[in-house]
Amino acid sequence: MGFTVLIPARLASSRLPNKPLADIAGLPMVVRVALQARQSAADRVVVAADDASIVQACTTHGVKALLTRADHPSGSDRLAEACAQLGLHGDDLVVNVQGDEPLIDPALIDAVAQVLACAPSASMGTAAHRIATLADYLNPNVVKVVCNAQGLAHYFSRAPIPFNRDHADTQWWSENSDHAPLRHVGIYAYKAGFLRSFPQLTPAPTEQLESLEQLRALWHGHQIAVHITRKPPGTGVDTPEDLERVRTLLRHA
Repeated sequence: MGFTVLIPARLASSRLPNKPLADIAGLPMVVRVALQARQSAADRVVVAADDASIVQACTTHGVKALLTRADHPSGSDRLAEACAQLGLHGDDLVVNVQGDEPLIDPALIDAVAQVLACAPSASMGTAAHRIATLADYLNPNVVKVVCNAQGLAHYFSRAPIPFNRDHADTQWWSENSDHAPLRHVGIYAYKAGFLRSFPQLTPAPTEQLESLEQLRALWHGHQIAVHITRKPPGTGVDTPEDLERVRTLLRHA
C-alpha cells in the first residue's frame, strides 16, 4: 500500500499568527509535522503552502513543499490543487495531516491509509476513539461520529450522538466501554480523484448547520471508512497556550 501525505499550511491564523512557522524546539511547526509524518509508511510527505515563506522554511529543512493559491476557501481545496501539481492518479491514496499536529502519531497515519485501502466502496477514510467522559460527550467542540456494522460513518455531529433516550445527560456507557460514543479525529485519507472533485460538490445543508465539511461527502452519497484507535491523538496547536504546552512536552522529551 503506497500513499502520499499532504500537509496543508496556511500562514494566516486568527488565534496564532504565522502558526506554521512557530518555533518548536528549534524547528518551524510545519517542519515538525512533516518529520513526524515521515516516520509513517508514506511514499512521500509534501507540504501544500499558501505562502512562499512556508515553502522556504520547508526547503531549508529538507521538506518538500508546493506553493498553492492563497485564496483557497478550505484545506480540501488546497489539497486538490496539490494533487493536480503532483500529477496523482484517481486511485492514488492521499492522507491529509493537519499542519498544526506536531505530535501526530505515525501509526495513526498508516492506519487511516489502511482503512481506506481496505474499503473499496469508500471515497474517504478517517479515525475516531472512544469518548471517556460525559463532559466530552456533551461538548459541541468535540465532534462525534456514529458508524455502521461495516465501520462506515453514518453521521458526524457536534451534538451528543448516539443519544440515549432513557438516560439523557448521563454517562450511559460507563458499564460497557465497547459501546461508548466515538470522538472524531481530524485526519483524513482520500482517493486522489475524489479529492480533486470534492471542491466542486455543492455544500450540504447539514455541513453548513454543523460546520463540518465531511458531511458534504455523506450528503452526496460517498462513504467514509472509520478506523477506531485506542490511543487518542497528540495535542494540536490552536492557541498560544497550546503552543507552549507542546514546546514544554518536546523540551522534556
